[in-house]
Amino acid sequence: MFESLTGRLGEVFDRLRKRGALSEADVNEAMREVRVALLEADVALPVVKSFVDSVRARAVGAQVLKSVTPGQQVVKIVNDRLTEILGGEDGAEGQEIDLNAVPPVPILMVGLQGSGKTTTTAKIALRLKDRDKRKVLMASLDVRRPAAQEQLRVLGEQIGVATLPIIEGQLPVDIAKRAMQAGRLQGADVVMLDTAGRLHIDEAMMSEARAVRDATGPHETLLVVDALTGQDAVNVARQFKEQIGVTGIVMTRMDGDGRGGAALSMRYITGAPIKLIGVGEKMDALETFHPGRIASRILGMGDIVSLVEKAAETLEKDEAEKLAAKMKKGEFDLDDLATQLRQMKKLGGMQGVLSMLPGVGKIQKQMAEGGVDEKIINRQEAIIGSMTRAERRNPKVIHASRKRRIAAGSGTKVEDVNRLLKQHMQMADMMKKMSRMGEKGFMRSGLANMLGGGGGRPPFGR
Repeated sequence: MFESLTGRLGEVFDRLRKRGALSEADVNEAMREVRVALLEADVALPVVKSFVDSVRARAVGAQVLKSVTPGQQVVKIVNDRLTEILGGEDGAEGQEIDLNAVPPVPILMVGLQGSGKTTTTAKIALRLKDRDKRKVLMASLDVRRPAAQEQLRVLGEQIGVATLPIIEGQLPVDIAKRAMQAGRLQGADVVMLDTAGRLHIDEAMMSEARAVRDATGPHETLLVVDALTGQDAVNVARQFKEQIGVTGIVMTRMDGDGRGGAALSMRYITGAPIKLIGVGEKMDALETFHPGRIASRILGMGDIVSLVEKAAETLEKDEAEKLAAKMKKGEFDLDDLATQLRQMKKLGGMQGVLSMLPGVGKIQKQMAEGGVDEKIINRQEAIIGSMTRAERRNPKVIHASRKRRIAAGSGTKVEDVNRLLKQHMQMADMMKKMSRMGEKGFMRSGLANMLGGGGGRPPFGR
């Protein structure tokens, strides 16, 4: 997400940083480019105007123009203003779903058909169950879309969350009341009510949502919007906010939106905070929306905090400890490389990790120019999976005939096998060097070595 905007803003600010001093004309020129970049990213015009005007007013002050590092000062002003626009007026931290109410806490899910509302309902339920240790009951109120209730039931089985039994012919308000009663009887902490959507906003949908709202008194009303619809998503959010009373927004398909304009416009236009973002199809691909962290990502500063949090949630502790122990001894075989590949996939793949690291825009560009994509991880896993245990433990025994067998077994070419073995050899050599340097040396080795083997080339290069 935000790739195109990050790239454009990165070019603007790189030029500012290289200049020893800035004039007011320099700032104005940069702000014109920022304005174009925001408009191309599909940010709403009123938001662009407010953003650029406020940044310019702060950036042309004597404190900035006479600063030792004026370019850095301008970037800081932009970062602060981005954080405010994204909803961080009271701090850069994100707003979680509010469960501070008498259980069972009703959460009303609303949105247009096709926005990913039912899947998002299940994702949130899984998050509440696993992360917050809450007992959740899900209920589908969608009696119009064929198999909508069955879809939620199947998702509930997959994630281990209870769903309200389906009674044919029951109206949405009656289903909602039955869900709340069932939640009380079953000792549920949260009851999630998944309402019906439409292809567009109409009075029938709004009336139904209002009736359910009035019958259940939801503590949270979450609007699910598709980020790929751009400014239409903002318009939809504004209408739901005015007619239903939305307390928070969940933006889906953020991983597929390289522009991100809807997210930048949402809080400013609607006044409702973005609480969560969907970043993939998997049921755990849901993140808290942290305005400060997102602003840093947009400006290419990375988001190490989120990466560490995600790693703590997704990586296997036992595997990580075993790998760390081996690395300290300078040992690193192909089984260890396979473990790292699996863990990288859990963190969102190469792009997912790189998007959270500071100053890796050029590495990402190298990857794109070199044709490096996420499929490489799958191919490398397949190559390692085609090896015998002895070959994985001791790659030196893999000679020409074995390489041909491994390539045939993994559906790849011998060149791919050679490339993987070379990558492993570079990483193994690096582990040995770091084990000799100790823990401080490990930290000093830097990101460049970890990603490119010290050669300045993109990771997993072709």
